[in-house]
Amino acid sequence: MDMKIRIWDLPTRLFHWLLVMAVIGSFVSVKLGGNAMIWHGRFGYIVLALIFFRLIWGFVGTHHARFAQFIKSPKAILAYLKNPAETPGHSPLGAISVIVLIALFLAQALAGLFASDDIAFDGPLVKYVASTWVELLTSFHRLNEWVLLTLVGIHLGAILYYKYAKRINLISAMITGDKEWSDTAPLVQDDSKVRLKAMAILIAIALIMYYFLR
Repeated sequence: MDMKIRIWDLPTRLFHWLLVMAVIGSFVSVKLGGNAMIWHGRFGYIVLALIFFRLIWGFVGTHHARFAQFIKSPKAILAYLKNPAETPGHSPLGAISVIVLIALFLAQALAGLFASDDIAFDGPLVKYVASTWVELLTSFHRLNEWVLLTLVGIHLGAILYYKYAKRINLISAMITGDKEWSDTAPLVQDDSKVRLKAMAILIAIALIMYYFLR
């Protein structure tokens, strides 16, 4: 009989939804342009801080949030493709999506630190690099936006496929943290200690970013 088990801890869930909001805010603000570019930069800082947090949480977070748990070898991925089996956390294919999105959002946010629109907005690190690098990273920042939009679209398509074809609600699990599961799974700690650890990590990231990017 299926029963609800905790899969995603609160810090992982907050990371996911805050990243969604920051990415939307970043996209909207850059399309508005003008004074909204100030907010584009702020949303970029939030994205960067969240990605740094997720990278650290991938090593010190709870079971299903750790990279070692869901990043699989090519052999394991091929075996999954031949015989797909439901997993409590990220599937091997889902893990690829997660890693690619994290890597590209990190690259986008870092490039934004060196980007310039030659009108009203310069990234905080533009003054430290040659103009050639500024032009290159600005071009990457603009082009990578469309790559990210495409991948996000694929990600959303996969969520809809799971919901309507496989009858698995991934969104619900990322909101509540719980998932219906009939097999045994590691107990995920999701208490005040976990949340305080996550808060300490995020505060440390924010302080480091403020020191280097002010």
